[in-house]
Parts: sequence; structure tokens; C-alpha cells
Amino acid sequence: MCTIAMAMAAANIIAEAEAEQREQEKHGANQSETLLRWEREQMLLRENLITCNTEAWQSHPDFLGLQRIGGVDLSYIKEDDTVACASLVVLSYPELKVIYEDCHLVTINVPYVAGYLAFREVPVLVDAVQKLLEKDPCLMPQVLFVDGNGILHHRGFGVACHLGILTDLPCIGVAKNLLQVDGIENNDDHKEQIRELQSGGDFFNLTGSSGAILGAALKSCSKSSKPVYISVGHKISLETAVRLVHSCCQYRVPEPTRQADIRSREFLCKNRSQNI
Repeated sequence: MCTIAMAMAAANIIAEAEAEQREQEKHGANQSETLLRWEREQMLLRENLITCNTEAWQSHPDFLGLQRIGGVDLSYIKEDDTVACASLVVLSYPELKVIYEDCHLVTINVPYVAGYLAFREVPVLVDAVQKLLEKDPCLMPQVLFVDGNGILHHRGFGVACHLGILTDLPCIGVAKNLLQVDGIENNDDHKEQIRELQSGGDFFNLTGSSGAILGAALKSCSKSSKPVYISVGHKISLETAVRLVHSCCQYRVPEPTRQADIRSREFLCKNRSQNI
């Protein structure tokens, strides 16, 4: 009887393991299908990407006609990465004073997958822009700054491109860390180029192995020892994006995304203390 019981127990363990393996394989297949669908969507949206100036103010030395710059950010609760504060701020230009702020809690149901951040974060950011358009179109930003990348991306279509296409707004990716793609590496040569940046506004282009210029490393202010990485999102040239970002930097991070980040974090702290 003991032998039979042991055999039955072993059979149950094997059956459970096989069932778990089938479930994992099913999950893996579903995930692969999702990534393929996302990649196809990125490629379709990329066909509408514009990487040159489209607005009169962009070509003016002092950006004459530019009055409002938007910044977006998502800050997550440390204990739960499915709950975040989505923040959209609009600043006056050139004063860089906040003239509009919207922070609200959102639920994020899409997991983070490297290279596909847009599918996790962009929907709630588009909603924030649409909300402003319906509430007060006079405060709509003329350009959006995004804490992330544009064409400096594995498939040339980062979160700043995705958001720019869906909102039809000029968009700039401003990342704090270098995304290493197309042979661009954070190696000794790259670090040496950074050391050669002497003054705020100094920059060097990020050229991939393909020969394409994918972005620029910018010393945003004189006190900053680390650059920010600028890449085109939509409807603006890299040259213009670099000039505009530098003009918005009182600190290392440009004010639009800096204020969006500060206010989203403050919102989370306040709501956590109120148990909301």
C-alpha cells in the first residue's frame, strides 16, 4: 500500500509540474504575441513620425511665439508599481512659471517591458493632455518634454515619439541615463566626451554604428557634472530640441519635467499620509 501511495503521490507531483509547465508555456506564448503586437503598432505609428521643425517659433533664435511648454511624469508608489501619479504641468515661456498643473492617481495594468515603456505609461499621459484640451484649450502646451527617449531607442520609436504622435504635439525626449543602442555605449570614449563639456549648453551628438545621429548629450547647466540625453520625439529637429532644452534648464533637468516630477511625488506623499 505504501508503494501504491508513493506512486500516486509521485504521479500527482508530476501532473502538477506538467500543468505548471503548460501554464508557463501558455503565458510565454501570450507574452510573445503581445510583444509582437506592440512592435507592429510601434512600426505603424513610426510611419507618421516627423523629425524636423514644423512650427514657426522653432526656427526663431529666441523661440519667438513660444508661450507654453508642457512636462509629463509618472511617479509610482514604492509598495505597488501598479499605482502611480500621472502629472502634467504647463509652464510659461520664457519665464518658466507653472500656469497649469494636473496630478491624479492612476492604475497601471501593463507590466514594464524594456523597449515598450510607452504601452505602460503613454495612455494615461494622453488622457491628461486630452483632459486639458477639453478643460482649457488656451493652456495647451506648444511642445511637450518627456522623461524618456524619442528616436534614441531600439526600434527608433521611444516613449516621446509615441506620445508626440498620439497627441499631435511637438515632443522632446529628455533622459537622465544613456540608452545604449546602435553601438552607442557608455564607455571610456563617451565618458571622455562628457568631461570635455565645459559650459552649460555644450553638447555632442550621439551617432550610432549605422551612421544615424540619434540624439545628443547636453551639459544642461554649468554646475551639472552629468549630461542629459536629448532625442527627437516628434515635430521638432534635434538642433532645435537641444537649444530649447538648454533654455529651460535652471538645474540639470529642464523645468517642465522637473516640475512634473516634483509635483507628482508631492501628490503621492500627501495622498499616502491621508490614506487615499
